[in-house]
Amino acid sequence: MDDPRFQPPRAAYLHVPFCRHRCGYCNFTLLAGRDDLIEAYLAAVEVELSWLARPRPVDTLFLGGGTPTHLSPAQLARLLETIGSWLPLADGGEFTVEANPADVTAERMDLLQRCGVTRLSLGAQSFDEQKLKVLERDHRRAEIERAFELARAAVDSVSLDLIFGAPGESLQDWRADLAAALSLAPDHISTYGLTFERGTRFWSRLQAGELARAAESLEGDMYELAIDALTASGLTQYEVSNFARVNIARIPPVDHRCRHNEVYWTGRPYLAAGPGAARFVAGRREVNHRSTTTYLKRVLSGRSPVAESEQLGAEDAARERLVFGLRRLAGVSRTAFERETGYSICQLCGPTIAHLVDQRLMINDGDILRLSRQGLLVSDAIWPSLL
Repeated sequence: MDDPRFQPPRAAYLHVPFCRHRCGYCNFTLLAGRDDLIEAYLAAVEVELSWLARPRPVDTLFLGGGTPTHLSPAQLARLLETIGSWLPLADGGEFTVEANPADVTAERMDLLQRCGVTRLSLGAQSFDEQKLKVLERDHRRAEIERAFELARAAVDSVSLDLIFGAPGESLQDWRADLAAALSLAPDHISTYGLTFERGTRFWSRLQAGELARAAESLEGDMYELAIDALTASGLTQYEVSNFARVNIARIPPVDHRCRHNEVYWTGRPYLAAGPGAARFVAGRREVNHRSTTTYLKRVLSGRSPVAESEQLGAEDAARERLVFGLRRLAGVSRTAFERETGYSICQLCGPTIAHLVDQRLMINDGDILRLSRQGLLVSDAIWPSLL
């Protein structure tokens, strides 16, 4: 068995929990209006990474949040220096930083470029002024376009995040959003249907009748429109929610798929640091405490910040690997899956797979098992049956 879980980690995620404000739909680990904690956070990350004992070279780095670009240039420089010391990026590696359009400045982009960042993930969410207000975003279309131009000049790859299914949004509104995004010719686009998570302001407003979910049929139409519009523009859908410019035949080849996310989807290990950050090493998943203040107290007093820890059993790990793999449009190779997990797909869930194939939600293409177009539309409902 050639299980990738037990390979040395070659990827790392760093979480920055600070934002200007919390959007109504957001349930991520973040703090708004607590910039007084940033210096303590930087010190804590330095301590946590020092527990690696020695530098760990990686092929992919992902600095997410929160909003990493909310840090001042000096604070961001300190964080990037710390990361570079403990997690040096291998030659040809991918270094992604998430950014809020309102925070992107020439000074910050110059800093990211000098520190080896290769990819910027820009949280645009929408180009429509009214929709941005509904989503409680703190930027407008002009700021997205300005930020994109600065990013394009500084890094190799620029990605846009877009949300569909906002309250009151029509299919035509979404079509215009997609067109606006494509007019910038991004290298990568991620599209997500709006979700109402417990504990968020949007959830409370939904319960109070102040907001309404988009109809399920409309969300499906929006998702299919995204697939058609983005692929027609030359982007390749390579995962349920992700589209990238890919041309392997070209010399040199073009491939803007997010290599860091591919680590997650193919069951490989990764390191992590920061509040709420999750790592996966030697088959064990650990999650740091989501409370930033608790994280700071623990790390700065020399205690572990880990709040949850689970050693996945071989079968559970195989099932999870199957689900993550099926998110990719390339699907899962039966042969490779059995070699890497020790389980055949048939052994794990043969009858369920057969039923999904019969329902035309999944395509059994010889060695390759993958979701059909209909399966993509209902993928979230499929996963529990495989787990």
